[in-house]
Amino acid sequence: MLKSQSQTISPPPPLKKLLGPSFILLGLGLGSGEVILWPYLSSNWGLGIAWGALLGIFFQFFINMEIERYSLARGESVFVGLARRWKWVPYWLMISTILAFSWPGIIAASSTLFVHVFGGNITVVAIIFLLLIGIILTTGKYIYNTVEHFSRLIILIGVPAVLILTVFIATPGDAKDLISGLVGNGDGYWFLPTGIPIAAFLAALAFSGAGGNLNLSQSSYIREKGYAMGEFMEKIKGLFGGGNAQKIDLEGFKFDPSEKNLSNFKGWWKQVNREHFFVFFLTGAITMLMLLLLSYTTTFGTAGNAEGIQFVINESIAIGVQTFPLIGTFFAVLMALMLFSTQFTVLDSTSRIVSENYAATKMGKNKPLNLSRYYYIFLWTQILFGIVIFLFGLTEPLTLLIISAVLNAVCMFVHIGLVNVLNWKELPKQIQTNIWRRVILFIAFVFFGVFSMLTIVDKLF
Repeated sequence: MLKSQSQTISPPPPLKKLLGPSFILLGLGLGSGEVILWPYLSSNWGLGIAWGALLGIFFQFFINMEIERYSLARGESVFVGLARRWKWVPYWLMISTILAFSWPGIIAASSTLFVHVFGGNITVVAIIFLLLIGIILTTGKYIYNTVEHFSRLIILIGVPAVLILTVFIATPGDAKDLISGLVGNGDGYWFLPTGIPIAAFLAALAFSGAGGNLNLSQSSYIREKGYAMGEFMEKIKGLFGGGNAQKIDLEGFKFDPSEKNLSNFKGWWKQVNREHFFVFFLTGAITMLMLLLLSYTTTFGTAGNAEGIQFVINESIAIGVQTFPLIGTFFAVLMALMLFSTQFTVLDSTSRIVSENYAATKMGKNKPLNLSRYYYIFLWTQILFGIVIFLFGLTEPLTLLIISAVLNAVCMFVHIGLVNVLNWKELPKQIQTNIWRRVILFIAFVFFGVFSMLTIVDKLF
């Protein structure tokens, strides 16, 4: 049950002090949609599909902000609010998250590129990477701080490097093709070229940003960062930072909709919209489009592009030829690091989602909730499952990613509807979303629903 909170919502700090959660969410998308899926499509079918990349991240900006709206107003994660209203939702979120993200395609891609540069066995390297992620997440004092600092470092290195490479290599004609692609005009087609796999296109749409249930983890991150009513909530500690004995109350607070509180809330809403726009949407869109352009410029029409992530290797070779071999090698290593970072944040986010929803099923039973313990049980279970997958020889990253992303598109269709009903039913009218945002969210809801149905029909019939 929500608790009343007599304290007022604090005024929002300057924008630079709010930076953090959107870096994590951006990092979740960089290694899947941005590095692999959209560049894979552009290297094989050209830039006429660029509109989909921009539309996908545009939708996700508004989807994410509604998730943030709830946690700003209540302090608790959206998982707790959903569980309080619909008892079945935690079970759906746990099952769908496990099914969609247990496939370790991102780390398989990272290890493939690592082995391409340094040699070795892909399976062994992938297993080592998974174990390394588990160790880093387990030994940090606060889980959120570890993830934020790691994601921010990789993005601050990777994004400028991609921009510089693309500007140096791409031709004016290629840039013109990209601009045409943003309105759906490709080489001899509009919007979708003949022969493009619908499942791969839907997968790329779903991963234009975080994707699937991962979008929901934004509410946990802003709670941990202490945004608005999250100021009154406790952070999850690492296993060796006291987390093993930490008991957490996941339920948040109602605030009195006084003039002062509403004014401070609106200040927070304005600031977090700016933070998410500049870090997630603008940085993510520019990076994604530059990677699309770079892939098209260097590899379009190259033999072998359709074979897994061979196009990334082809891309690094072409960059080395057009600049210096060392720069091509640097690009391959950078993509491997970005993919590693994405798997790092994916494992954190999925462990949060599953552990918080598991804890939500126990609320109201007068039992202490050891969220940190649940988190690490689910984290290491996922890591062990990934290791088993690799030991059985399933290491093709593109196949694993497409399986994951198609499932996530269905998950997005479901949670868009759930979160918007939750906000409509639970939040004060003064802070509910306006009509034009509702229209965008409805279009996104229908869009992901229709494309999910088309993909399922395509695969079944």
